[in-house]
Amino acid sequence: MPRYSKDDVLRIVKEQDVKFIRLQFTDIFGTLKNVSITADQLDKALDNKCMFDGSSIEGFVRIEESDMYLWPDPNTFVIYPWKSQTGKTARLICDIYTADGIPFEGDPRYVLKRVLKKAENMGYDTFNVGPECEFFLFLTDNEGNPTTVTHDKAGYFDLGPVDLGEDARRDMALALQEMGFEIETSHHEVAPGQHEIDFKYNDALTTADAVLTFKLVVKTIAQKHGLHATFMPKPIFGINGSGMHINTSLFNKGRNVLYDPDDELQLSQEAYWFIGGLMKHARSFTAITNPLVNSYKRLVPGYEAPVYIAWSAQNRSPLIRIPAARGAATRVELRCPDPACNPYLALAVILSAGLDGIENKIQPPMPVNKNIYDMSEVQRSEEDIDSLPGSLKEAVDEMVKSELIRESLGEHIFTKYVEAKYREWNDYRVRVTQWELDQYLKKY
Repeated sequence: MPRYSKDDVLRIVKEQDVKFIRLQFTDIFGTLKNVSITADQLDKALDNKCMFDGSSIEGFVRIEESDMYLWPDPNTFVIYPWKSQTGKTARLICDIYTADGIPFEGDPRYVLKRVLKKAENMGYDTFNVGPECEFFLFLTDNEGNPTTVTHDKAGYFDLGPVDLGEDARRDMALALQEMGFEIETSHHEVAPGQHEIDFKYNDALTTADAVLTFKLVVKTIAQKHGLHATFMPKPIFGINGSGMHINTSLFNKGRNVLYDPDDELQLSQEAYWFIGGLMKHARSFTAITNPLVNSYKRLVPGYEAPVYIAWSAQNRSPLIRIPAARGAATRVELRCPDPACNPYLALAVILSAGLDGIENKIQPPMPVNKNIYDMSEVQRSEEDIDSLPGSLKEAVDEMVKSELIRESLGEHIFTKYVEAKYREWNDYRVRVTQWELDQYLKKY
């Protein structure tokens, strides 16, 4: 990630003839928002004088507290690679401040910064994160609305001409590279129409910014190919849903503290405690990492989704996996998150859970090295393997009981988020679905 000053940004905008700048931020659900300005207003914006109405953003403030300020982060400056008839467009990701000049407690980016500061105070100056973002590409109808009709019949790692999304995926990867991403892999996923593009890990704040940029680029390029990209976790019944596995590692002055060459698995005691913290709090943070009613249609047995709270360095069926790489590449992979989550909040609660494990020396149970999917309910019970929540309602109920999640998110976001998710569940609960009509309308 480049290190830009205010003067650097102003110079690049002038040299590259940038006409518009989007000042971006997110609401508490991870929906990308922006205020667009002309290049003439950039100097003012970089002096943190750009105001917006916070009462218009869900989960922010009441109308009597509506004046909020956008503080652009110069290091997030990038020019969009796609052409525009009105000149080049760039973006800056912003922090949200109140009219009193203090960070807004309802800003998800601030929440992550606050947890990262706690990690730093504990001696961990870097929390590296590598996400694996999956998505579907669907055809659109004659009016441009998305369908759930896939454009191919390909499967895992298939390639053209079977994979008709290959051109779109290639253009996505090229656009991301032009915007500073280091693309590591790009391939077709298990389900028809499903794809994955992986970019190199980075520190948590940079990665959270990158996830939002990634989703915008994927959707934009898909549209240019006449397709609709969706990060909805489970758009089609009977096939795999889309996840966003999160690979995490902790560093202190360049040393990966999760690695210990003398341990049987070459994991440090801190690594075990970190795993223990994730397992202890997994049911509590699922409402953040898997935020939709639809998320729990993915988190069911039979479709490679991790629903069982266990860990292993050998197989992929548990919630937590330790990939084979060691040394500086030692990492803990959490497999439940999906790409609909707010990346700032998701990384904040994941880190908080891991740090709690380290602080309180939470030792995880023994690893489960056999396929949990093949185990019976009795076998899982005998091995004390718990499951993730089975619905958004259950997940929010677990979240409400967690002081760690409340503290991590702050009272403002915690309260607003819980209220919104209970509303979402109740709205879903009272709807009559097509399944009910198919099952009952004629029969009764």
